[in-house]
Amino acid sequence: MLTFRVLSALLRYPTAELQQQIDEAERILHGESLLRSAHVAGVCAFLQYLRETPELDVEAAYVDAFDRGRSTSLYVFEHIHGDSRARGEAMVKLLMRYRMHGLDLQERELPDYLPLFLEFLSTRPAAEAGKHLAEVRDIVALIGQRLRRRESPYAPLLEAVASLSPANPRVLDSDAKQDERDDTPAALDAAWEEAPVVFNDAGGLPSGTT
Repeated sequence: MLTFRVLSALLRYPTAELQQQIDEAERILHGESLLRSAHVAGVCAFLQYLRETPELDVEAAYVDAFDRGRSTSLYVFEHIHGDSRARGEAMVKLLMRYRMHGLDLQERELPDYLPLFLEFLSTRPAAEAGKHLAEVRDIVALIGQRLRRRESPYAPLLEAVASLSPANPRVLDSDAKQDERDDTPAALDAAWEEAPVVFNDAGGLPSGTT
C-alpha cells in the first residue's frame, strides 16, 4: 500500500527532500500497480513537473492550490462541518482511531488533514483502506474537479486518490463557474452556501470499525 504514502507525500508542502524521492515514487507507482494506468500517467506527469520546475514556483503552485480558501482545503472535515463544534468532536474520534492502530500525530498536525489520512490508509489492509476511502471520495473528487478547472498541476493527485475508492464518486460541482476562485471574502462566504457533504449519517468517521 505504498502508493497511498506516495500520494500523501506529494500532497504535503513541497520540500527539497521530496525532490530527492521522485525516482523512488515513480518506481513504487509502477511496481505496485494500485492505480489504473491513466492515473499513474497523471501522477508521473506531476513528478516530471517537480523535476522541471523551480522550487519557488512549485511552492507557489501549492499555495495557490490549497491555501487560498476553503473550497480546495485538504482538511477534510472543513468541507463537512466548517469551524463548528461538530468538527472538533469528529476529529477527536478520528484521532482515537489513529491511535488505536498505532499512528501518532506530529505536533500541531490535525487528524482530518488528507495527507495524514492517506498515511493511515497505507497501514491498513487493502479492503479496509478502500472502505475508509469510500467515505471521503466525494470530497476528494470535488477538490480535484475544482483544481482541474484552475489547471492546477495538483489536480491529477486528487483524481488519483479518488480513483482508489471502490466506488465511483458523485459529481458534486458540475454547475460551478469555470473561473471560480475562493481567495476573496465574498467568494469564501459563497462557498459555504453550497449543500454540505456528509459521511454517511454520523460524525464523519469511516464505517466498519469502532
